Amino acid sequence: MKRRTAAAALASAAAIALLTSACTGSAPSGASDDPDAEVTLTFWHGWSAPNEVKAVDAAIDRFEDAHPNITVKAVPNITDDKIQQALRAGGSGAPDVVSSFTTDNVGKFCSSGAFADLQPFIAKAGIDLEKTFAKPRLDYTRFEDRRCALPLLGDAYGLYYNKDAFRRAGIAAPPRTWSEFDEAALKLTEPKGDSYEQLGFMPVFHGYESTPGHLVAQWSPTYFDEKGRSAVAEDPAFAAMFTWQKNLIGKLGGFEKLERYRSTFGDEWGAKHPFHTGQVAMQLDGEWRLGMTTDARVPFEVGVAPLPVPDDQAADYGKGYLSGTIIGIASTSPRQNAAWELVKYLTTDTDAVVDFANELRNVPATHDALASPKLRLDPRFKTFLDIARHPRSNTTPASVNGGAYQVTLQEFGYLHEAGKVDDLRAGLERTAAQIDTDIEKAK
Repeated sequence: MKRRTAAAALASAAAIALLTSACTGSAPSGASDDPDAEVTLTFWHGWSAPNEVKAVDAAIDRFEDAHPNITVKAVPNITDDKIQQALRAGGSGAPDVVSSFTTDNVGKFCSSGAFADLQPFIAKAGIDLEKTFAKPRLDYTRFEDRRCALPLLGDAYGLYYNKDAFRRAGIAAPPRTWSEFDEAALKLTEPKGDSYEQLGFMPVFHGYESTPGHLVAQWSPTYFDEKGRSAVAEDPAFAAMFTWQKNLIGKLGGFEKLERYRSTFGDEWGAKHPFHTGQVAMQLDGEWRLGMTTDARVPFEVGVAPLPVPDDQAADYGKGYLSGTIIGIASTSPRQNAAWELVKYLTTDTDAVVDFANELRNVPATHDALASPKLRLDPRFKTFLDIARHPRSNTTPASVNGGAYQVTLQEFGYLHEAGKVDDLRAGLERTAAQIDTDIEKAK
C-alpha cells in the first residue's frame, strides 16, 4: 500500500495526543442495534490512489453481497488528524468504522475511548485471537487491557537490493548479519568526487524508512519496563543500534557527505526514488516497494531478503519489523453491531483477507490467509510472508500518547548521527527521562 514517509507518520502519531477529553471515557461494553436491520454504515479509510480505492470498493462489494441488509459508504483519503477531529466532535458527521495506517495511534484511540472496546464482540463471535493473528499484530492493536482495534492488512519490512550491482561487486548473496551488511555496503559504494556514483546504503535517519524503530527491531528491543517506564537507556539493543548506524555513516564518507547526496534523491513515492534510479544499491522498505519497483520498470533485477541481524543473533535471521493497517469501531456509532459485521468480515474472513491482500499487494494479517494457496503475489513476496510469520519479528508497543515516544527517540537519533551527542549513554538516559515525562503528562 502507498504509505506516507516515516517522519510524517511519526508526526501524525504525535499529533493524535491532542485528542481531548471529549472522547475520554469508557465506550459501551455492548451494542443494542439490530445487525439484521437495513442500515447504512460510513467507513473511513486512508487509501487514495485509484487502484487502492478500487480494491477497497471491491472488498465492500463482496461484504454487501454477503450482508444484503448493510450498505457501506466508503470514504477514502482520510488522515488520522481528520479522524481525531470527527471522533472528538461526534454527531452525524462521524464515521461508524475507521481504518488507519498509523499503528502508533492505537494507544490513544484505546485509552481515550475514541474507539469502542471490541472484546465483547470478539467473545460473542468466538474468535480465538491468538490462533488467528501473530502476536505482533495483536500487540499493535491493543493498549494495556483494552482491545479497540484489529489488524486489517499487514506490513513487513525487509531489505531490497540491486542484484545487478551485487554481481558487479562480486557479492553472491544478500547479507545476513550487520558485519556482512557493512562489508557489502562498502563494496557497493562508488565514490564520485565529493559525492557518489552509487551508494551501497543510505544509513541516515532521514533516509525514508530507515528510522530507529524499523532498524532496532533487528535487535529485538524492549521499549518499556514492567512499570511502564522507558527502557531505551537500559536495554542494550538501542545503544547497539545507534552505535552501528553511526559507525556505518563514518565508513561511507561521513554525515555531511551523505546528507549532500541525500538532497539529490527523488520523492519516496515517485518513480525517482533513489533505489529505483540506482543511486542506492540497498534499501530498507516495506512490502509495497516491490510493486512500486515493478510499476517504475526499474532497469535492473530487484532482490528482496530479510534485514540483517546482529552477529550474535545470527540464529534469528529472517525476523523483521511488522506494522500494518488497523480497523476499529467509533465509540460514538449507534450502529456498532452492524459495524462489527464489517470489521469481522474484513479482518477474519480468510477469502476476504486474501482477496484484499492480492488487490493491494499487502501482507495478509491472519495465519490462515498467510497460508492460503489463493494468494496471487509476486514470488518474491514470499520473503515478506516469511518475515510476517517469523516468531522473532516484532513491532513498537502502543503508548497512551501514541507515537510521541518514537518521535523523541528519532529526534535523539538525528542529533547522534550528526555528531551532536558526546555521550551515548547519557543521551539515551535523557531521552528515556523525556519519554517518561511526556507519557505522565498524557495520562
